[in-house]
Amino acid sequence: MEATGAQVVSKQRVADHGEVLTGTREVNAMLDLVKQQTEIIDSRFLEPACGTGNFLTAILERKFRIVKSRYGRNKWDSERYAVLAVSSIYGIDLLLDNVKQCRQRLLDVVERHSHLLYRRQECLRTIDFILSRNIIHGDALDLVTVGEDPKPIVFSEWRFVSSNMIKRRDYTFHELLTFTDAKQTQLFSDLGKKVFIPVPLSDYPLKHFLELADAE
Repeated sequence: MEATGAQVVSKQRVADHGEVLTGTREVNAMLDLVKQQTEIIDSRFLEPACGTGNFLTAILERKFRIVKSRYGRNKWDSERYAVLAVSSIYGIDLLLDNVKQCRQRLLDVVERHSHLLYRRQECLRTIDFILSRNIIHGDALDLVTVGEDPKPIVFSEWRFVSSNMIKRRDYTFHELLTFTDAKQTQLFSDLGKKVFIPVPLSDYPLKHFLELADAE
C-alpha cells in the first residue's frame, strides 16, 4: 500500500525543523515530470532537505531498473553501472537520524538489486563508502555541516574514466553553487565571454572502484 500525502514524524519536529515528508504517490508524480532524467544512470540529483530519502530512494529504484534492463545479463557491467547510479545520488539533511536512515534506505535499495552485483561484498563496501560521502549531515542554507565544529559542506564527484577506474574530486558546496549560478557555461563561449570552472578542493588519483574505501 502506497503512502500518500504529507507525512509527519512528530509535531515537535515540524515546529523545530519544519519537517514534513512527501508521500510515495506525490514523489512519483513529481519525478514523472523529469522522467527522462531519472532514467539516465549517471544523471546527478541533489536533495537539499532529503529527510529519510523518499525522493532519493525512488530515483535510485528507477536508475536500477535501467541498469537491469540494459546490463542485467552481464554482472561485470551491471555492478559497475550500479555503483555509478549510487554515485549520482546526493542529499543533505539537518537531522542526523534522517541522514542515517536515508543512507540505510539507499543501501536497502542496492540490497534488493544485489543480483546485479558480481562481487557483492566488495561492491556493497564501496557503495556504503560513497553514501557516507554523498548523504551529508548539514545545513543546505548555511552550506555547512551540523555539529560542534561546523565546516563547509564538501561533496565528492565520482567519474568512471575507464572500465573499472574512478576519478574522485571533492568540491565545496559553495563552489558548486557558484558554478550553478554561472549557468554552467561551457569551457569556451561562442561569444567570447568568461566562463566559470569549479576548482576541486581535493583531487585523488585514479582508483579501482572496488578499492575506493581503501583510499580514505
